[in-house]
Amino acid sequence: MEKLRHIALSVSDPEAAAQFFEQAFGMTRAGRALRGWYMTDGVMNVALLNFKDETVPGYAGLKDVRGVIHFGMWVDNLEAAEERIKAAGGSYLTGRKETDPNVFYEVKYRMPDGIVFDLTETGWKGATKEVAPVSNATLAA
Repeated sequence: MEKLRHIALSVSDPEAAAQFFEQAFGMTRAGRALRGWYMTDGVMNVALLNFKDETVPGYAGLKDVRGVIHFGMWVDNLEAAEERIKAAGGSYLTGRKETDPNVFYEVKYRMPDGIVFDLTETGWKGATKEVAPVSNATLAA
């Protein structure tokens, strides 16, 4: 089953944002990202990225984009997930699956309304795919 395990934020200062996430939310650094930091709460990966003058994937023509830029789903089978996405009205944007286990990849898609998201079978630094679900009894308490 697909699991939401990644959110990417475009920030002006990744170091300051990482310090905020550490102090405000108790998150820890999972590692360096190409454009900033990966943070984790032990389940989710939050990428804090500064794209500078680069075009943010899915935001062509826009400058200085800030905030949530995409979310990521950890899937068991990329090809099967892509079939379901297309059947639901989604479309491919960019990227490709890598078969080298040492190479990280994300394949980006768009929802029918244009929201960008990505899929991977290999996960993100600091993210955990399987966690114990909260029971309905716990939610009602």
